[in-house]
Amino acid sequence: MKKIVVTGGSGFIGSNLIQLLLKKKYFVINIDKSSYSANPYNVKGFKKNKNYLFFELDINQKNKILKILKRYKPIGIFNLAAETHVDRSIDNAQTFIKTNVLGVHNLLEAVRKLEKKTRKKFKFLQISTDEVYGDIPKNKKASESYNYNPSSPYSASKAGADQLVRSYGRTYGIKTLIANPCNNYGPNQFPEKFIPKMIFNILNNKPLPVYGKGKNVREWIYVKDNCEGLLKIFLRGKIGKSYNIGTGIRLKNIDIIKKLIDISKKNKIGVTNKNKIIFVMDRPGHDERYALNSNRIKREIKWRHKTSISNGLTKTIDWYS
Repeated sequence: MKKIVVTGGSGFIGSNLIQLLLKKKYFVINIDKSSYSANPYNVKGFKKNKNYLFFELDINQKNKILKILKRYKPIGIFNLAAETHVDRSIDNAQTFIKTNVLGVHNLLEAVRKLEKKTRKKFKFLQISTDEVYGDIPKNKKASESYNYNPSSPYSASKAGADQLVRSYGRTYGIKTLIANPCNNYGPNQFPEKFIPKMIFNILNNKPLPVYGKGKNVREWIYVKDNCEGLLKIFLRGKIGKSYNIGTGIRLKNIDIIKKLIDISKKNKIGVTNKNKIIFVMDRPGHDERYALNSNRIKREIKWRHKTSISNGLTKTIDWYS
C-alpha cells in the first residue's frame, strides 16, 4: 500500500485531504503539532483505521521527521503545516516565519538527506495560497507566472516558502510541486475564519462583523473540491510547476454574509434582529481583491470544481449546525 505523509493533517484542509486519501486506499501518516488551529475532533474518525498513523510533532523537529521518513518510506509529502490567519500574523509575525519558512526548510532538508542516502525520489507538494499574488486589480486574474506581491506577514511567509521549494527542486533535484488554492470553506474549519465565524454568530444570535464596507472580493472553493485538486496535482502535475486551484466564484464579503443569512432562513435556522451586519475597522494592508487564472490545472490535469457556492454553503451550515 502506498504511503503518504500529510503535515498539518489535523487542521481544516489537512483533515479533509486525509479523508479523501484514506478513501482512495492510501496509507496516511499525519504529522501535526496540534496547535490552536488543529482540532482532535477533525481526525477522531481516523484513529481506528489501520491505514492511518498520527505523530504529534512540529515540522521544525528535523531529526524526528527524518526518522519517520526513513522508517515508513512514503511516496511523497503534502505539506499543509502552517500558521494561516492573517490577523494573527499581523500581531505576531515571528511564529509565522518559524513554521511557514523555517519549518518548510526543515522538511526539505529531511527530504534531501533521505534522498541522498537512499537514492530514491519522492514528491513534495507544497500547499500555498492565492494570497502570495497580493491585491489583484479589477478585471485581471493571477496566473502561475504572475509576480508574487504579498501584503501581510502571513502571505510573505508563504511566498518565501514557495521560493524555497522551487530552489530545492532546481538545486537538489527534489521532485517539487506547488499548489495555490483560493479561499477554502467547508467542514472542520477553525471558527476564527470568516465563513465559520459568520455561521457561528448566526446560530448564536450575535452580530455579524465585516471589515471596512465588506467590499473585499475573494474567490471561494469548497474544501472537498480543493482536496481532489491537490491529489490530482500530486499524481499528474508536472514536476517543478505551480498550479492555481480556483473556481471563478468571486464574491464580496458582504454578499457572502447575505447568502449565509438567506440559506439559514430557508433552512429554518432562527435568524434574529441580533444578527445585524456591523462594519468594523479594516485591518492594515487588507487586499481588496483576489482572483486566479486556473487554466493550467484545467488544461493539464483536467480538474474542475464540482460544488456551487449555494450548495457548498448549505452543506457547511448543515455541518456547523
